[in-house]
Amino acid sequence: MQGASRSSLVGRLHAPMNQLRARAPWSRRSVDSSESARGVAAAGVSAPEQTNIPALATLEGRNVSAWFGERQVLDRVSLTMPAGVITSLIGPSGCGKSTFLRILNRMHELVPSASLAGEVLLDGEDIYNAERKLVDARKSIGMVFQKPNPFPSMSIYDNVIAGLTLTGTRASSAEKDYLVESCLTKAGLWKEVRDRLRSPGSGLSGGQQQRLCIARSLAVTPRILLMDEPCSALDPTSTRVIEETMLELAQEVTIVIVTHNMQQAQRVSQNCAFFLAAQGTPGGIVEHGPTDAMFGDPIDSRTADYVNGRFG
Repeated sequence: MQGASRSSLVGRLHAPMNQLRARAPWSRRSVDSSESARGVAAAGVSAPEQTNIPALATLEGRNVSAWFGERQVLDRVSLTMPAGVITSLIGPSGCGKSTFLRILNRMHELVPSASLAGEVLLDGEDIYNAERKLVDARKSIGMVFQKPNPFPSMSIYDNVIAGLTLTGTRASSAEKDYLVESCLTKAGLWKEVRDRLRSPGSGLSGGQQQRLCIARSLAVTPRILLMDEPCSALDPTSTRVIEETMLELAQEVTIVIVTHNMQQAQRVSQNCAFFLAAQGTPGGIVEHGPTDAMFGDPIDSRTADYVNGRFG
């Protein structure tokens, strides 16, 4: 299944140029996004003298195919997710978009019957290279799941720093304190929990638990953050807070989100890819490009039908 393109559309940008950053030569339109720094409140806690802030990264899937046993679920999917841009993956259930998302940080290989072909490049380096450690790939490419999954036996504080142990990262007590505060602040949760950091993470509301999971992912300084329908189980108020958090985080981490909510895709993403699987065939990308164009001026009639609610 081939993605649509139209050279005559290049340059017809619906989003203001001052909101765009990285050039995306693969797209039918160029997509950039502005870069700005976001301060982290650290009342009463001194920041370390040096903070390792990873550079914004581009993630690219090249000719990715996937199988569960003998059943092929993805066929030669290629997509570039530009640095510092939120890319949304949309499409009806069963089209392969969540499988593609899991392949992006090597979650797919956890399924015993699963196999795949193709490449996933993080700034040009294949994360499936035999010489690359799995823990390094997962550290660089974090994942937030559909259902909030804080560690139930851990406090809010310990949930945030859990990734340090898993990745073998050593930190002093002061560094951990700073990390907990900065990550909870970035996740939009610090003010709500700063007086109960030793309380169980499982005692938070659903929306707060999801933001705690985001903070936990940020603690290992990922360059990419994958989000699989992060708001599907949340109320509208919690959804709005998560979306605001995503827009702020995009200034320092590249985000890829799977969503069935078309309004959410329009609100938070700058780029969008539409997945579809015809009956009895594996999923693929019908069309991809800037979100405004995908919803306002799609090339393929199937895209127009889907984003306007005529099927799916």
